[in-house]
Amino acid sequence: MDLGFAGQYVLNGVVLGVIYAMVAVGFTLFFGVLDVIKFSHGDVVMAGAFTALAVFGGLQAMDAGHGVMAAMLLALSAMAAMALLGAAVAKFLIIPLKRAPSLNTLLITLMFGLALREAVRLFYPGGSNPKPFPRLLPTEALTWGNFTLRLDSVLLVGIGVGAIVAVHWLIRRTRLGLAIRAVAQDAETAQVMGIDFERVVVLTFALGSALAALAGVANGLYYNEVNFSMGLLLGVIGFSAAVVGGLGSLYGAIIGGFLFAALQTVGAIWFSVPAYKDVFAFACIIALMAWKPTGLIAERSAERV
Repeated sequence: MDLGFAGQYVLNGVVLGVIYAMVAVGFTLFFGVLDVIKFSHGDVVMAGAFTALAVFGGLQAMDAGHGVMAAMLLALSAMAAMALLGAAVAKFLIIPLKRAPSLNTLLITLMFGLALREAVRLFYPGGSNPKPFPRLLPTEALTWGNFTLRLDSVLLVGIGVGAIVAVHWLIRRTRLGLAIRAVAQDAETAQVMGIDFERVVVLTFALGSALAALAGVANGLYYNEVNFSMGLLLGVIGFSAAVVGGLGSLYGAIIGGFLFAALQTVGAIWFSVPAYKDVFAFACIIALMAWKPTGLIAERSAERV
């Protein structure tokens, strides 16, 4: 294969890897603090993208929806809205079920995701149809043969990596991060030491949901299209990435996200039919899980979150 084509596939894989890693980090944060698999997480990604689209409509009405500043405003609005939604879900749905069987929590998050998806489909104007997402990032490009380096792709990778590094810094270098890690290691001991368990869980869900919203906006800016069912695939990919990396491990989620994107890239190069790339990637993930059920970074050898 031509090196230019191969380089283009690698660049596309890196952009996707960043998006998947942001979704997977949310899954691992939720599981880390509360042993909860939040199956509505993919739909929060979708809701974040549609929130940004609604804000863009408002900006257009004021003739202000242009350029990088508008993109930043869209992302911040979506992150704030989804952070509030995530905090509300933790406060009113997840924490009250703390002592209930884990199946109850799994089911309620699954139903919440379905309700969120149907709400967007039914109540967002034209929500059942794919919606064009605005091109707000600069599209200047440098071309070498068959390889094109677009500025918007570089910005998306930079923003995604910056967000993941910021979450890592928050977890490792702040008092809130220390409290999150303490709850993740032993919730009962953390409460005895004076850590407000409920506050930590609510803030963790807000953080993971805000990161999901950023992933949704990045996905919209990359593909220039969103639809109400986009969260289904992104949620499954994010969850698979978190599990294969080592559920509960921040580093595992990041590795899993980039691994899944790399497998999709290999599948896209290998097969001429683009749809086969997902089949190839999921087949490899299934094989990896059969070989290493605890994930690439096993919980016993890795500090949670």
